[in-house]
Amino acid sequence: MNGTTDQTRHQDRVWSVAEHLDDVLSKIEPLDPIELQLLDAQGCVLVEDITVPVPLPPFDNSSMDGYAVRAADVADATENAPVALTVIGDVAAGSGELPEIGPGQAARIMTGAPVPPGAEAVVPVEWTDGGTGQGPADTMRAHSAAPQDAGGEVRVHRPAAAGAHIRARGSDVTEGEPALRAGTVLGPSQIGLLAAIGRGTVRVHPRPRVVVLSTGSELVQPGEALGPGRIHDSNSFQLTAAARDAGAIAYRVGAVADDAETLRSTLEDQLIRADILVTSGGVSVGAYDVVKETLAALSADEGAVEFRRLAMQPGKPQGFGLIGPDRIPLLALPGNPVSSYVSFELFVRPAIRALMGLPEIHRPTTPARCTEAVASSPKGKRQFLRGSYDAEAGTVTPVGGAGSHLIKAMAHANALIIVPEDTTEVPAGADVDIVLLG
Repeated sequence: MNGTTDQTRHQDRVWSVAEHLDDVLSKIEPLDPIELQLLDAQGCVLVEDITVPVPLPPFDNSSMDGYAVRAADVADATENAPVALTVIGDVAAGSGELPEIGPGQAARIMTGAPVPPGAEAVVPVEWTDGGTGQGPADTMRAHSAAPQDAGGEVRVHRPAAAGAHIRARGSDVTEGEPALRAGTVLGPSQIGLLAAIGRGTVRVHPRPRVVVLSTGSELVQPGEALGPGRIHDSNSFQLTAAARDAGAIAYRVGAVADDAETLRSTLEDQLIRADILVTSGGVSVGAYDVVKETLAALSADEGAVEFRRLAMQPGKPQGFGLIGPDRIPLLALPGNPVSSYVSFELFVRPAIRALMGLPEIHRPTTPARCTEAVASSPKGKRQFLRGSYDAEAGTVTPVGGAGSHLIKAMAHANALIIVPEDTTEVPAGADVDIVLLG
């Protein structure tokens, strides 16, 4: 008797947003690290400290197109009294065999090319006649058009001190220096650094695989004609896109009819490729809410999904649990498009980013001045209204009404306006907290 009473009380419990989110995150651990190719690791979290195996740059190289010279040979060069040097060859980027620069000599050198032995500075081509015997040059002539410029004589019009226009070996990073720390999120610059120090692969927490499916016999694939009582399936597209935006590899299964056996077999088929499962629809109290019916009937070996009522609007009905032999997290979201999307932002997105091991899993929040009044908000529920945020003015304007089916308003919102549980109305001009979307 007591067990039945406790179970009934648990089912009757109303969860706060924070309680539900905390419960979800308490059962989420970052995915096991794997070795990935650099580009596949973009957006992932590094799980190892990386040190520099070789200095960058690995050799002294030229930062300009010009001439490699001895500093003493050009110390007295002026425009009125240029110094003539003998050109003994070209040094291009990637050159292996390098000429040695002696007194009175120079080598034509390209940006990024190794500085030849004997050279102490690089004179930009604009400080010379480019080997033409005329006035200051704007550029070097192409080797194919003027091969003679790799020899002959060049006149230098300005001095260059030792080290001028040379990128010294190790001037970026030295050998053994820390490159990236574990916990770093790999963006384009970090990927570039890893490539520069010769790393072809790296150990990271991988992006989670998220499987998204909608439920409802009324749903029709976009592009197909609607029959009586039918609507297009928008949730699976919206949620798949949201999962990708969160950093996941997302798979859209599409709409599943209101049939418990079909849903069960679909979920079983998808478990093999899922790190997290997301469903929409079928979690309320209707006679055809098959998600609730199917998942509530799981055996102990198959996992457990609990269905809850949350003190929030939209998104009151929610389901969460771990299913299958690997205990894959499943979040069952309500079917109304706005409820589904708001629920994703509050609960699924943080779960995805926790699986990735990211340091920041929540959307940023910020205060803003609400330009229009919110006439009523249900007492005891945290309301999330769609809003248009103007960062420059620091204001937010409600978009559309509170209805959970108003998907157009969601498409024109870039923020969620938070109305706390103990607030029943918000006057125009009042300060509110908002969740920034994107």
